[in-house]
Amino acid sequence: MFPEITRDDIFRLETERLWLRWPRPGDVEAIMRYAADPEVALKTAVIPQPYTRGDAESFVSRARAENADGEALYLGLAPKRQPSEMLGMIALHGADHRGVGTLGFVLAREAWNQGLMTEAAMGFVDLVFTITSLQEIASSALPSNLASLRVMEKLGFEKLGPAKVHWPARGGEVTVERTRLRRGAAHTMFGARRRKLASS
Repeated sequence: MFPEITRDDIFRLETERLWLRWPRPGDVEAIMRYAADPEVALKTAVIPQPYTRGDAESFVSRARAENADGEALYLGLAPKRQPSEMLGMIALHGADHRGVGTLGFVLAREAWNQGLMTEAAMGFVDLVFTITSLQEIASSALPSNLASLRVMEKLGFEKLGPAKVHWPARGGEVTVERTRLRRGAAHTMFGARRRKLASS
């Protein structure tokens, strides 16, 4: 799914305040800190509770392997002023035969309410549609996760309504709000954003 450029761990994506880069073994402590926080983990589909060092080490190993294979792209969010500190993660994986991939993200509690995930997701989604042939990005969130739903809204994701899905880390079947962003809509939105930035 992803081209050679993203399959090397020197790859990184720059936004105004962040570097988005591959997760590293040195990020285990930071990942443990935010993933062990129930206020963070319980909003996600995949972070178990309790969360251990072994969970963090396994995640880093798996994410790096999937990045190297080009099957997914997991990038950690690191502030430019502290590039070794990881504040969260954004990922695109699970592309199917219809050209649909799934977006997921998580952010440490101390980084909430600063617009960082919107900034990261905008750059990341733009990258995905630029370097892959995906036709659509799907995402979902718990109805109570208003912050994630706002991020998707700001990126132009279309609401598809509620659905029951299987989230093993949350005990089984849960109801989520489904959203999607099609390539054509993204092209229009991000093209307009680039023109605005170029003229400012």
